[in-house]
Amino acid sequence: MKSFMDENFLLETETAKHLFHDYAKNMPLADYHCHLNPREIYEDRRFSNLVEVWLGGVDVNGVLAGDHYKWRMMRANGVPEEYVTGNKPAYERFLKLVEALELAIGNPMYHWCHLELQQFFGVTEPLTLESAPRIWEHCNNLLQNDPQMSARGLIRKANVAFIGTTDDPVDDLQWHEKIAEDETFDVKVCPSFRPDKAMNLHKPGFSEYMVKLANSVGKQALNSVEDVCAALIDRIAYFHAHGCRASDHGFEAVVPFRMISLAEANKIYKKALAGKVLTQEEIEGYQTTLLLCMGKAYHRLGIVMQLHYSCLRNTNQRMFKLLGADAGFDAIAQNTCGVNIFNLLSELDSTGECPKTILYSLNPADNEQLGTLANSFQDDSIPGKIQHGSAWWFNDNKTGMIDQMVSLANLGVLGNFVGMLTDSRSFLSYARHDYFRRILCNLIGSWVENGEYPNNEQALKRIVEGISFTNAKRYFDI
Repeated sequence: MKSFMDENFLLETETAKHLFHDYAKNMPLADYHCHLNPREIYEDRRFSNLVEVWLGGVDVNGVLAGDHYKWRMMRANGVPEEYVTGNKPAYERFLKLVEALELAIGNPMYHWCHLELQQFFGVTEPLTLESAPRIWEHCNNLLQNDPQMSARGLIRKANVAFIGTTDDPVDDLQWHEKIAEDETFDVKVCPSFRPDKAMNLHKPGFSEYMVKLANSVGKQALNSVEDVCAALIDRIAYFHAHGCRASDHGFEAVVPFRMISLAEANKIYKKALAGKVLTQEEIEGYQTTLLLCMGKAYHRLGIVMQLHYSCLRNTNQRMFKLLGADAGFDAIAQNTCGVNIFNLLSELDSTGECPKTILYSLNPADNEQLGTLANSFQDDSIPGKIQHGSAWWFNDNKTGMIDQMVSLANLGVLGNFVGMLTDSRSFLSYARHDYFRRILCNLIGSWVENGEYPNNEQALKRIVEGISFTNAKRYFDI
C-alpha cells in the first residue's frame, strides 16, 4: 500500500517521478485566469484563521467571496448554510467542513485541501475530526504570526510569476497601478478584460451599466452601437496599457454568432435601453457585433480572447435571491455551438484579425469538437494559436484533466498546451497546479514506459516544462 499523499502522490512510474521532481515541480506558475482581488494583493491581506482563507465570506468590496467547491461539498453533506457562507463562529464552520471532507473520498477537494495543508502549512497528516483541533491551531498560528503567510507571501511561496485577474471594463485599475509601482513585489499582476455586462443587454441593469461605461470614457451616454464599440476599444487600450494579456467572455449557453447590419444592431440596442423584451436572435446579433469589434482589437494589441460557455448559472432561485450570483449554484449545460465558434473565428480570420483564442466548454462532451475546431484556425504566428483550454471548473479533477489532455494529444499538439489555471478566488488554490503537474507527468510517463513515446530526455524536458510554464510565458508574452 502506498503512503497517503507522499512526495510521489499520483506518480505511478519511475518516469513519472523523474519528470515531476526534476522538471515540473519547481517551475514558476502562470496563473493567467483567476478571480483574486487585486486590492487584497496590494494591501497584502492577512488572514486570521483557516476558515477566512478557505471558506471566505464578504470581501473588502462587500461581495460574497470564497471557494465555491468547498461550499458545494459542505451543502452536499447537509450542512446548514449559516455554516457554509454565514456568520457562525469560524471554528464551528471549520469542523463542518472537516465532517464533509472526511466523507468526500474521490472528490478532488479532498486532495486539494491536503495539498494546501502540505505546501503552505507543512501539515502532512490527514485532516479528520480527531486531528482538526491541532491542525486548526497550527495553521492559525502561522497565518497570524508568520510574516510569509500574508497574501503576497502565499503567492511567493507558490512560486507564482504572473497573475491575470478578472476585471470589468469600467474599473479604473487603481490597485493594479499600485501593485505595479511597488518595487517590493516582483510578481506581475495584470488585469483581464471581462466585458460581459456590456454584452448582456437582456439582463437587468444593462442601461445603468452603459452609463457607467460611457462615463469611463468621458461621455454622458453611448447613443449607438458604434459608440459602444468605440468605448470598449478605448477601454481595451486602457487595459492593455496596464499590462492586460487576456480578455474573458463568459457565455451561459453558447458562444453566439449571428451576423446583422449596424442598422439592425442599433435598433436592438435602443430597444434594450428602453427596457423592451428582446428575442434570442436579437440578443445574439448584438453580441456578435460586439464580439467581432473586440476580437479585432484583441488581435491588434496581442490580447488573448478566452471564450467560456455551456454553463447553467444560478440554478437555485431561492438561494440566488438570498446570496446573489456566483455562490456555488451552477451546473453543466448541454449545449453545442461548434458552428457558431467556427463562424466567429472564420469571420475574424477572413480579414487576418483572428486573435489568439482559448476555448473552454463546461461540458466535457465538447472536448473533441473543440480540438478539431482549434486546429482549423492555427497559423504560423505562434505555436498553438488557438487553444483547447484546460479542464474547466467542474472538470478540473483527475478524470477531467486526463480526458482533456488525451483529447488534445489525439487531435493536436499536446506539447504546445498552455497548461493549468486556477480560476479561483483563494490564495491557496495554487496547490492545484501541483495536482495538475503530477497528473500531467503521470500521463506522459505512462506513455513513455508503455513504449508509445521514446525516452528522449531533451524532448520530454521541453514538453513538461513547456506545459508547466514556458508555453504560457510565450503565449501571454509574460
